[in-house]
Amino acid sequence: MSNASVVCSNVSFAWPDDTPVFHDLSFNVSPGRTGLVAPNGSGKSTLLKLIAGELAPTAGSVSVDGTLGYLPQSLPLTGNLTVAEVLGVDAVIRAIDAVESGDVAEEHFTTIGDDWDIEERTRAQLDRLGLAHLTLDRVIGTLSGGQVVSLGLAAQLIRRPDVLLLDEPTNNLDLEARHRLYDVLSDFSGCLLLVSHDRALLDRMERIAELGSDELRLFGGNFSEYEESVRAEQEVAEKNVRNAEQELKREKRELRQARERAERRASNAAKNLKSAGLPKIFAGNMKRGAQEAAGKSGTMHASRVSEAKARLDEAGRALRDELRLTLELPDTQVPAGRNLFLGEGMQVRLGDREVFAAGGLDLSVRGPERIALTGPNGAGKTTLMRLITSELVPEEGELKRNDGRVAYLSQRLDLLDPDRTVAENFAAFAPERPEAERMNLLARFLFRGARAHLPVRVLSGGELLRATLACVLCAEPAPHLLLLDEPTNNLDLVSAAQLESALNSYQGAFMVVSHDERFLAEIGVNRWLRLADGTLTETGAPAV
Repeated sequence: MSNASVVCSNVSFAWPDDTPVFHDLSFNVSPGRTGLVAPNGSGKSTLLKLIAGELAPTAGSVSVDGTLGYLPQSLPLTGNLTVAEVLGVDAVIRAIDAVESGDVAEEHFTTIGDDWDIEERTRAQLDRLGLAHLTLDRVIGTLSGGQVVSLGLAAQLIRRPDVLLLDEPTNNLDLEARHRLYDVLSDFSGCLLLVSHDRALLDRMERIAELGSDELRLFGGNFSEYEESVRAEQEVAEKNVRNAEQELKREKRELRQARERAERRASNAAKNLKSAGLPKIFAGNMKRGAQEAAGKSGTMHASRVSEAKARLDEAGRALRDELRLTLELPDTQVPAGRNLFLGEGMQVRLGDREVFAAGGLDLSVRGPERIALTGPNGAGKTTLMRLITSELVPEEGELKRNDGRVAYLSQRLDLLDPDRTVAENFAAFAPERPEAERMNLLARFLFRGARAHLPVRVLSGGELLRATLACVLCAEPAPHLLLLDEPTNNLDLVSAAQLESALNSYQGAFMVVSHDERFLAEIGVNRWLRLADGTLTETGAPAV
């Protein structure tokens, strides 16, 4: 449908406790692929719910031109539903089966409508999303999280929507499933609006929408082009701030000099009047005239200072508060080639099933390698990491570890004590460091002043990541091998960039499990491993 669109007019929304989310927000999303970006907590998911009609605006209006499809971030699917029920095709298929069995009741034809080919379309859609092996009577409680997400997308696409809303559609998808989704969305011809932190997906968009509390800005082009536009804007904004700062300094200097001149003139005039012996009334008039002239000059310069401050404030508002980490981590340095981990014939059993292929896995890690561990969900990547950290003991095989410390960041980021402050947690990881040094290091991780004394339980996702990185990377002893399991899951784009900055400063070896291709490229991975079908393979390059 060429006219498919989303229009929001003067939309405001607040939660029941009066916490505002949007104020007087207006925009129009036309046909094509649009990526919606903003920091976590900015209201992206809330906006999609407003468009989908799950929430009502407190003011303004939302209109959708065309049939709407919506895939939320948290899928409300129970374990007892069948694949056909999730896809919404069970009733039509039952009606077709009834007609083919000779039951020609009118209600069956009403149910079927124009969907006589529903089973063929359903199988084709499942095949495109890598779900061809699923039977329509299979219960979804037996599916993985990634399969449920792909199934939810298939359910929306089968309805042939004109407008499609997707909230983090690549969450829980492995690399192969992500690429299938990329291809499917590239062929979507209606109006697509998606929220995502997946930069590879955002680079397949035709425009990027940047969400603020009272504005949605549209940028033509994909995410890389959006980044370039923002970078150019920031260069101009920084130049304007520097110019405004110089102007303010100049106006302040001229105000000070004007006041000093006025004081000198007043002092000289008083001396001259006294020595001239003029009548008091005449002398008073001259003094008042001098004071008035000085006052006008001072007022003029003070006004210029005020105007310069206003221009500086305006220029400052154009700057983005996207703080980057600037780190030096010399204690994490590992000599090239030092053996950090060696495992031979490692095997683990879950019940009666062996996780790895016959003969187990062999793996060596040397400093300072940067290893990406890829492979389909459920292949055993997390199990392998738990073996490296000694959290899990192999039932077969031998392990050797260097004396250097191994640190593990799980997907849950649960290393820190939630009831202690950031500073208290940091002190527990680095007790020998002087307090002043610890506070200085926390400031480098953007915990300055009172922020360092916040309880961990109140931190946002990005703040929790930074606090965990500070404690792990600056611990005593510093880690020489760092393991990260899906570290960019649920991170906004700013937090992901901060993680990249930290890892680029880290000088030890690391192994990271991730399906985020852009993230892996940014952190300088130089060794690629793929775990699939119980076998660990050196791929030499990214492998889907």
